[in-house]
Amino acid sequence: MSRVAGVLGDVTGLTHLHNVVYVVCEQSSIILMYTADTLSPLGEGIHVQGMKDPSDIVASHRDRQLYVADWDCIWRVSVDGHSYMKWLTTESSAHTKLSLTSRGLLVTSAESRSLRQYRTSDQQLVRVVEMAGSVKSLYHGIATTRGTFVVSHRGTPHDDWHHAVSHPP
Repeated sequence: MSRVAGVLGDVTGLTHLHNVVYVVCEQSSIILMYTADTLSPLGEGIHVQGMKDPSDIVASHRDRQLYVADWDCIWRVSVDGHSYMKWLTTESSAHTKLSLTSRGLLVTSAESRSLRQYRTSDQQLVRVVEMAGSVKSLYHGIATTRGTFVVSHRGTPHDDWHHAVSHPP
């Protein structure tokens, strides 16, 4: 197994775009970059001034942008020019997870009992999917090709502490 050099702390998210792997670590404002085949470091990384504690990262092949979940916002970072902007303000959460769908960016937060889907073109909220009352915390969500969602969560009708993967209504 290869080791990734230059990791500054616990890895909280990673993604890839073409032959580059992008990595975010807890309490770091730098997006580290590595070649996908050898995991060799690529430069100094991308410094995002103001990013405090990223919890996840995804890469859009469509617009060549990285989306990074931070404590109270989502950053949009260009892989070409390394420019960045605070793209969306969110509820404060150290546990926000992201995934891309055909309709945009899916945001999952442990403190919220809903999935939120935003258009990447204009940040507009497209859809909110509320979870059943038995769901206590969301961990991650993805969209299927049929337009449904699969989520990992804590809380079932039989046990508040049981962890499960399910399709929300």
